[in-house]
Amino acid sequence: MNSSLRPVSQLGLILALLVLALTLRPSMAAIGPVLPFIQQELPFSFSLASLLTMLPVLAMGLGILCAHYFAQKLGPYLLIFWAAAAIGLATLIRLWSASVWDLILTAVVSGLGIAMVQAVAPAVIKQRFASHAALVMGWYISAIIAGAALAASLSAYLAEALQSWRLALGGWALLSVLALLAWFSQRSGLRQLAAPGSGQNPLGYRKYRRGWTLAWFFGLVTCAFTCVLAWLPAYYVELGWPEPKAGLLLGFMISMEVLSGIVSPMLASRLYDRRPVLLALALLMLAGFAGLVLWPAAAWLWAALLGLGIGGLFPLSLIVAMDHRKDAQQAASLTAFVQAVGYTLAAFSPLVAGLIRDLTQSFSLSWLVLALVSLLVLWMAGRFNPAGYADCFAAKSSVT
Repeated sequence: MNSSLRPVSQLGLILALLVLALTLRPSMAAIGPVLPFIQQELPFSFSLASLLTMLPVLAMGLGILCAHYFAQKLGPYLLIFWAAAAIGLATLIRLWSASVWDLILTAVVSGLGIAMVQAVAPAVIKQRFASHAALVMGWYISAIIAGAALAASLSAYLAEALQSWRLALGGWALLSVLALLAWFSQRSGLRQLAAPGSGQNPLGYRKYRRGWTLAWFFGLVTCAFTCVLAWLPAYYVELGWPEPKAGLLLGFMISMEVLSGIVSPMLASRLYDRRPVLLALALLMLAGFAGLVLWPAAAWLWAALLGLGIGGLFPLSLIVAMDHRKDAQQAASLTAFVQAVGYTLAAFSPLVAGLIRDLTQSFSLSWLVLALVSLLVLWMAGRFNPAGYADCFAAKSSVT
């Protein structure tokens, strides 16, 4: 780790980053489990409800491309501080939501704040922890998923116990308060932190087929995650489950994602060719979606398979993108392009699934479509042969 930091400072910064990471998903993950409570008071269609997941993810995709500009103006410390404050404020305002449009507006603001943090935090980790950056990055990503698991598992119970879905949604602002205090405690060591270098313009990768392949791979995996996050509890509520149990199922699935998000990169790091791990994870995701359609009663099994598959594919889709570029700045620009395109693509998947639900009166067709998406992910994973990475971004490259 960076020798200029004392051990206490290192530990304090790690804790601040982990608490910060916990705040990056509750604003989205809490919606699905309490959606039935919200619809009892504010009737609206599943298509409209999908905007509560779609718009923050879309804001994340577009916001990532703007984050570099703001980091240059404010510096990483201030940008993350104000982005975290925006997430907390948007979450808190949900205590006074009077319509679904209030929830949608707060979702957009929260999504933009999340984009700023996710774009800049990895650069802070790389600068501050040097050779240990991968380890700290793994903890950081796992904390993001853990925040989603907490919100998914507890929100419906809170709504029922407190007799208020507003408290169940707005109460997660307390995490943001803790994150702001933890981040503020690190101000002396982070105020002078350099903004990320310019590197290659992320949009420059739109000229390369492999750039789009990587972006679609990440995007399709994220489509699977956002659809499950938005609709898995609603699917089982329609099958007769109580809301808290359906929320617990989602929390269990995300807990499996945390586990796979830690273990899968460790396994893949031992391999020069990461395809065996990618293919295994894609098969797990395929089996999970197929199971939801064919035998929904085995809910916990399918949730486990989906969590293990999606949870491992999410970090590995970014690791594979970074494998393509040896230069750190070029790798950062490529992953920015991949995330921007991927999140934008994934943003529309809950809307499509919601429209399918409204037309067919069932989520089964949506799970079938995602099973087909899993087959596409499986095929794409098989094309990531590291022996050809050096040629993928050569001039006028046609490598896919």
